[in-house]
Amino acid sequence: MIERPVALLGPEPLLTGDPLAYRRHAMHSGDRHWPQTNCYADLWIEILHALGTEPAAAFGFTVAQDFEGDQFTFFKPPLDDLEALYGLRVTELALYDDLIGHLEQQIARRRLVLIELDSFYMADTQGVSYRASHGKTTIAVNRLDREGRELDYFHNDGLHRAAGEDFDGLMRLLPGQMRADTLFPYAEMVRLPADLPGDAQLRETALALLARHVLRQPQANPVSAFRAVATAQAQALAERPGEVFHLYAFNTLRQLGANFELLASHLAWLGATLDGLDEAREAALRIAEGAKVAQFHLARAMKQKRFDRFDATLASLAAEHDVVSEALARRFAA
Repeated sequence: MIERPVALLGPEPLLTGDPLAYRRHAMHSGDRHWPQTNCYADLWIEILHALGTEPAAAFGFTVAQDFEGDQFTFFKPPLDDLEALYGLRVTELALYDDLIGHLEQQIARRRLVLIELDSFYMADTQGVSYRASHGKTTIAVNRLDREGRELDYFHNDGLHRAAGEDFDGLMRLLPGQMRADTLFPYAEMVRLPADLPGDAQLRETALALLARHVLRQPQANPVSAFRAVATAQAQALAERPGEVFHLYAFNTLRQLGANFELLASHLAWLGATLDGLDEAREAALRIAEGAKVAQFHLARAMKQKRFDRFDATLASLAAEHDVVSEALARRFAA
């Protein structure tokens, strides 16, 4: 690896300090229907919060979510939106040598690195995958201390620290982790702006982006498309091991419900200074709540092998989706 300058050795945080003192954003509060959404969207909520700007501005794109046949669109803030709203420039970071060295190079340049690492070594996933199962998830590196074997990182709904053996595992320093055929993880680097926009500018840009995303809404109701295949998929799922249910629910009902709860947050934030968004916001919240109910009905249906209640719940969600789409189409046509 290229020799590290002395400036790279300082373990100073990029955005914020002690993980124990960190306070997550309200969009991750425990009273929400879906306090966690998906690793990438959750990550950006906390990054934007730590930067001192408003994360809700970034989620107008959620109105364009579709059903992809076996899952709802895994919603991720478009990089063009992040640049337009906040001046954040995100590009892929090539990793080809010493992983820690690459991270230190970017930290020294005041760039945030988003990287897919193994949740097996992330203590914040205790009870899910920590020291239990291997899986990739995206984090953002806030502070790295090579000598102290510490990594502070944003993940899911907070700021966390990996130390000691967990640090070694994440950085692939444990025996047997690196082989000649081991692939490097995928990573992106975020160039931070010198200045962030004020509230008025942020609202103006968010409104323009929402109007564009409304035009990108699926022509056919995606919840109706899901309903058309969901019972058959659930019946097949009932014959498989129980853990498959969690994967299916995460990629269908959780992505649907969390997506629309974020849309509701976006519309509520815009609605503080703009009329005509309440109908869509309220219907989006009903989708968020209804998807949680549908997930409960799905779990029960798979045990009882009766799917009529699950199907009825999806029918009501499809009707609410029509309300959201039509209300926003009218608002922006006007």
